[in-house]
Amino acid sequence: MPTTSPNPGYLPRAAVRRRRPAQPDRARTDLAHLATRLTSRDVWLIEMLHEHKVLTSHHITALAFTGHRTANRRLRELYFLGVLDSFRPLRQTGSAPEHYTLGKAGAELLAARAGTDLVATGWRKDNAARIAFSPSLEHTLGVNTLLTHLAATGRLPVWLSERSATRLWGDWIHPDAYAHHTSDHGQLLPFFLEYDTGSYNLARLEAKLPGYAALATTTATRTPLLIHTSTARREAALRHRLTDSADRLDLPIATGNTQLAEPTGPAWLPLGTAPGTRLAPAQLAAHWGSLTPAFTPETDMPQPGRHTTLPWRPIPPQPPMPGG
Repeated sequence: MPTTSPNPGYLPRAAVRRRRPAQPDRARTDLAHLATRLTSRDVWLIEMLHEHKVLTSHHITALAFTGHRTANRRLRELYFLGVLDSFRPLRQTGSAPEHYTLGKAGAELLAARAGTDLVATGWRKDNAARIAFSPSLEHTLGVNTLLTHLAATGRLPVWLSERSATRLWGDWIHPDAYAHHTSDHGQLLPFFLEYDTGSYNLARLEAKLPGYAALATTTATRTPLLIHTSTARREAALRHRLTDSADRLDLPIATGNTQLAEPTGPAWLPLGTAPGTRLAPAQLAAHWGSLTPAFTPETDMPQPGRHTTLPWRPIPPQPPMPGG
């Protein structure tokens, strides 16, 4: 009489080993092996995660894949290669998507491509945990979600992170991001982004405006500032607070909030205009006219310090060969 297992879901140990993917070897990375496994899209994703710290599976799907299932399959493969690391925050209701960060193998690949060492990438073995438990995680995700919405339309050729913007203009300003949006007719909207979660008082936001004015004067540029707030009430209070200062400093500023439509639509209200005249990004460029970007190919690139950071260059918000 054949024997049966008391557990109908039982599988022999060997079968379990064959069906379960091997865990990534965090202690050793064979870069020569990775060279045969990584596509141009994978390398782009490594660079994006180094630039923007953390992207969810939804962000990555919107930017670089045609479907969520295909994206998840590839992201899982990259995780098991040690190229990516990941975590999933606990939510009181529902479940969060997987959050991806740069893995050790990904950081080593960046270092190898730059002709430097792992230390220069700034990667640490507790990288994912530091991001997962950072008090600024929700702020970072909010910024990345907003810019992903814009980039997924194919209208955002430039997207610089807070870190890159600070390296370029830290003597004057510390924006949460910098980007270029283009319209169907090729009209350019360069902008700085301040993503306001409502965690500090409005006076602190107002105190940032002279820095933006000083940058514009020093560099002879005119780049708008978009301020995205947490609620419509917060936005109204902010507009009341900033209107006079923005007018005095001659700063083009528009505001939006999370209770409106996606940032790709008519979600932005320039200071000094009636509440019912919200504009889409393409309309903002026409509204202000005569804008000049703070960042151009001729902008002086920040030089890396010794053993502190990789040589810097802007990373396109979408892979050079989508689906490659």
